[in-house]
Amino acid sequence: MSATSGVNVLRYSALAFGVFYGFTHQRSLTASQKAAAAKEEYKHKQQLIEQAKLEYAKSKDPSLRTTEKSGLNQDPMDPKFDLEAYLTALEAQSP
Repeated sequence: MSATSGVNVLRYSALAFGVFYGFTHQRSLTASQKAAAAKEEYKHKQQLIEQAKLEYAKSKDPSLRTTEKSGLNQDPMDPKFDLEAYLTALEAQSP
């Protein structure tokens, strides 16, 4: 009878060890997945912040505000404003 009780102790010990190992392994996998998700979320937020900074810089930088691609100065308050070139461009645009 002592042989069967020794086998039962071994079986239950192996079962307890397997449950413990499974629990700790699952915890480590979950922690690494959460860390990777948090890192990806942080990276995405950084990208959005950089994009917002660029858009803000575009909106505040007067050299980037030109509406035409020709480089024509359309600000009448600018000392380098050329009325003749502006009117010529408007005439060429309208059919």
